[in-house]
Amino acid sequence: MDEGKEVLLSLRGVEVAFGGRGHRFLAVDDVSFDIYRGETFGLVGESGSGKTTLGRAIVRINQTSRGDIIFEGEKINGKIPRELNSKLVQRIQMIFQDPMASLNERAKVDYIVSEGLMNVKKGLSEAERRRLVAEAMREVGLPAEFADRFPHEFSGGQRQRIGIARSLIMKPSLVIADEPVSALDVSIRAQVLNLLAGLQKKNRLTYLFIAHDLSVVRFISDRVAVIRKGKIVELAGTEQLFAYPLHPYTKALLSAVPVPNPVLAKKRQPKLYDPACHDYSADKPVWAEIERGHFVYGNEKELAGYRRELAGR
Repeated sequence: MDEGKEVLLSLRGVEVAFGGRGHRFLAVDDVSFDIYRGETFGLVGESGSGKTTLGRAIVRINQTSRGDIIFEGEKINGKIPRELNSKLVQRIQMIFQDPMASLNERAKVDYIVSEGLMNVKKGLSEAERRRLVAEAMREVGLPAEFADRFPHEFSGGQRQRIGIARSLIMKPSLVIADEPVSALDVSIRAQVLNLLAGLQKKNRLTYLFIAHDLSVVRFISDRVAVIRKGKIVELAGTEQLFAYPLHPYTKALLSAVPVPNPVLAKKRQPKLYDPACHDYSADKPVWAEIERGHFVYGNEKELAGYRRELAGR
């Protein structure tokens, strides 16, 4: 934990398992990290790595099988009081990957954006509800009159803006953005990313930004955690991680990021990750801080090698 920074969300030894009786699958395996108020924490990994499952566990869609999730000083996983659950609905919101699938095609945008608000603020007047919807629409760069249309009348980028407005109207402190630009055209991605960055500054939001595209994560994140098969293998400040990756899996991911220079791209050799490079039969791996703010998963032999690597940079 960094001194002087307020921890908004803390995960300690979190596991999420599916199945049972000999068919148990561990989707999230002993995950621990802190997210500080006001930062963008990137969570990156390939498809099936457990990053979305972890995000859904934080918003209580997926149940945890072990560990603690602490939000604003209160444990929020497992059985919790009804009052706390109502608070979490407002304080933690999620932006989903596919803006078309996450919006009710039969409902007007006016209803979609304010549905969550109506569930938590029972005495809300119609005039106040419409005012808040119009305010949320304008915040994401859409005219207030668009609220009377249906989702199919919008482009992909506009639909994602509607999804963002649906989250913002709840006045959350934490927003979990699950691959929010992966389903959008490349030309639209930068617009949505800039919108998210601007809204964060304006509303003092904290983001857990889930993605598989490292170039997107680098653009928006303050710190990045790399996840593989449910296990966090490396965590560091964004530029620290991109400049000095240590874990072989992180190096393989970074080597696959496209380079805009065609000459350099031809010379570049992608690195392949082979899990067999780790020998954990006797020397068991641990989660260790190699340097301030830079954590890596490895055994003593590997950690010593990572330290030598950093010393020789």
